[in-house]
Amino acid sequence: MSKSGNGGHPLLVGLTGSIGMGKSTVAEMFMELGVPVFDADAEVRRMQGPGGALLEAIEAEFPGSTDANGVQREKLGAQVFGDPAALARLEGIVHPAVARERALFLLEHAGAPMVVFDIPLLFEKGHAVIFDAIVVVSAPAEVQRQRVLARPGMTPDKFAHILELQLPDMEKRLRADYVIDTGTTLAHTREQVRRLVDKLAEGLQP
Repeated sequence: MSKSGNGGHPLLVGLTGSIGMGKSTVAEMFMELGVPVFDADAEVRRMQGPGGALLEAIEAEFPGSTDANGVQREKLGAQVFGDPAALARLEGIVHPAVARERALFLLEHAGAPMVVFDIPLLFEKGHAVIFDAIVVVSAPAEVQRQRVLARPGMTPDKFAHILELQLPDMEKRLRADYVIDTGTTLAHTREQVRRLVDKLAEGLQP
């Protein structure tokens, strides 16, 4: 891990983890400690919401998938689910736009000691090389399954398909600089995050 925070820009921390691992909860804990967090999924929701910047392009590529309220997730999902070529076309619309927003966020927080980028498919899309440290959020497989299947509209088949698109948790853990275990209490998870922020901050001291 390099110490870019000493060179005039923030330490860049990539935060990732498979579905249901508690990544959003950990991201909130970073924010509670005053660390700026860029949430890639939140940006996608904003750009796909009412009046969103991506609606025109998505509607052109996937007719009938949007309306005045933004992207209709079920209708869009029906057009891309299980179709790698369609998914690739959608990603070709979404990912460049997210990258632009990520760059603007970094400019906005250029004076911060460290910045966290919450990116679900960080490894899968080759983003790991741009970060100084990678944090993977993980939990036991049975805990993950319980969390995911408790979500509205989720089915075992959908869960299995999502897992197929994601790097296995074990491999993510092996590639990580740091692992946050969420298969425990919120208090313990919060303490792990606090200790990690302190450790990263120590590395930035002149």
